Amino acid sequence: MELFSIASGSSGNCICVGNDRSHVMIDAGVSGKRIEAGMNTYDYTTPDMDGILITHEHSDHIMGLGVIARKYGLPIYATKGTVDAILTSSSVGKIDTDLFHVIEAGVEFAVGDLTIMPMSISHDAADPVAYLLTDGTRRIGVVTDLGVYNEEIIRQMQGLDAVLLEANHDINMLQVGSYPYPLKQRILGEKGHLSNEASGQLLGRILHDNMKHILLGHLSKENNYAQLAYETVRLEISLGDNPYRGNDFPIEVARRDGPSGLVTV
Repeated sequence: MELFSIASGSSGNCICVGNDRSHVMIDAGVSGKRIEAGMNTYDYTTPDMDGILITHEHSDHIMGLGVIARKYGLPIYATKGTVDAILTSSSVGKIDTDLFHVIEAGVEFAVGDLTIMPMSISHDAADPVAYLLTDGTRRIGVVTDLGVYNEEIIRQMQGLDAVLLEANHDINMLQVGSYPYPLKQRILGEKGHLSNEASGQLLGRILHDNMKHILLGHLSKENNYAQLAYETVRLEISLGDNPYRGNDFPIEVARRDGPSGLVTV
């Protein structure tokens, strides 16, 4: 299986996962032009995707969805709450309702050769999910936009071969930064975003000897930077109650504004 990020950050998200036979796009939060250019970086085109999985309706996850849907007619998979929110959003324009396929957190579904588990997450959206995908041999998780994690999330994330995990902000940068107080509280709250520290702590709970690759994503432009996220996550893994150290696994940071490297497991 393979994972690649066209963009991952608080200003836009688009991730792709697949194998030799099937691929899906997870979120379409950048322009259609950027999505197509990102696909071309990895020798794909948008029509090569077998479907679009939407995590939730915030603009940094659906900004390009209307254009992509109208141009290519790809099936769109999302929870009912997310579908309803998208259909009432003026930012994406009109989308043919026949393209939508309603899914449910905790209930597997298939797209081509891939089996996909939507995982309920804590975020301030209508009915948000993260996605765990397998082709029957390998398993990849794309897990962002969660304010907190719990034992059920940890359980579902066991045994992943690769993961793109949120490391949104540095707590101190956020607290002393220019964001208004209500926004700071939202981000730090239980329906906000994972900090670098929390990301490292969650990784400490799901790491295993056969984890092949970790990609840190959804970094805030204002309250984080790549090297800080990388070092903080590594430190949390090393200091945590687990048998590993931060340099035991390949860890990279997905770019906010462009394609990142191809992860193959």
